Amino acid sequence: MTDKIIVYVTTGKITEARKIARALVEKRLAACVNVIPKITSVYRWKDELQIDEEHLLIIKTRRARFDDLRQCVESLHSYEVPEVIATPIVEGAANYLNWIEQSVPE
Repeated sequence: MTDKIIVYVTTGKITEARKIARALVEKRLAACVNVIPKITSVYRWKDELQIDEEHLLIIKTRRARFDDLRQCVESLHSYEVPEVIATPIVEGAANYLNWIEQSVPE
């Protein structure tokens, strides 16, 4: 197990996704953010089934920076309850994990 994580965030607008991605990298809260446009999300919101086009951010960072990253996303996000969830990076190429560490100071 490493101290690196992947954080997932969805947005309703591509411009918002890019704005959040840029802010996270500029603030050194993320080493890299992949923006995947046009995914379909099926979910329940306020007791109604929703099917929407969204955009997915895949964010690579350190576990120690999650709270700061979450606060940054929430401050920039238009959703009432934005998705900000993290999964651990169990293993990875040493050079890539070192790059994340160098890119995102504790």
